[in-house]
Amino acid sequence: MRVSLFITCMCDIFASNVGKDTVEILERVGCEVDFPEAQTCCGQPSYNSGYLENTKETMKYMMKAFRHSEYVVGPSGSCIAMLRDYENIFQGDPEWESEAKKLAAKSFELTQFLVEVLGIVDVGSNFTGRVTYHPSCHMTRLLGVKDAPRQLLEHVKGVELIQLPQGEDCCGFGGTFSVKNSVISGEMVQEKADHVGETEAEYLVGGDMACLMNIGGRLSREGRNVKVIHLAEILNHR
Repeated sequence: MRVSLFITCMCDIFASNVGKDTVEILERVGCEVDFPEAQTCCGQPSYNSGYLENTKETMKYMMKAFRHSEYVVGPSGSCIAMLRDYENIFQGDPEWESEAKKLAAKSFELTQFLVEVLGIVDVGSNFTGRVTYHPSCHMTRLLGVKDAPRQLLEHVKGVELIQLPQGEDCCGFGGTFSVKNSVISGEMVQEKADHVGETEAEYLVGGDMACLMNIGGRLSREGRNVKVIHLAEILNHR
């Protein structure tokens, strides 16, 4: 099975190790992974800011970049949800509607791909520690991926998985929301940090680096001894 890695901006710039872990996990379960170097941003920041026509040019570029991929897999529910939405954005466009549908149909978040496409819930990882999981908004609400991350975490040997109180609440990042509504965003991430503290977990785990960086920043500033790591880092730990 051939898989193209969609690295995403956040992982490419701030957490390249997550991309490495993603590739190693996919290769370990039998996938042949390639990396289309033409890929760029999915277009979500500008799209959510209302610049639809400008963003469409970026989206067309992405459709070309992954045109020959069998599957497109990325370590971000948010970015994959954006690729999936191309189908709606280009509906009725005689030139790009078909391309958008094809990309949407073959694009998957990492845990979604492992569980729903490959049927794998145990990737043979070992990780010792008390872990709580943050279900990011775009992963759960837009992409609909709710069970796969937990199924995989439950099969990691050594992990004590603790339920995060009010886990479904937004962390306050929301892309440009945190910039345009910084005060509200700050209060939201404060609540999230407080709930993480209630679990007494050693690790906060999630599937979107933007959310993890936001929560991790607040935890760090408050001196809370909680390590923030991406799901791929646990799943690739052996």
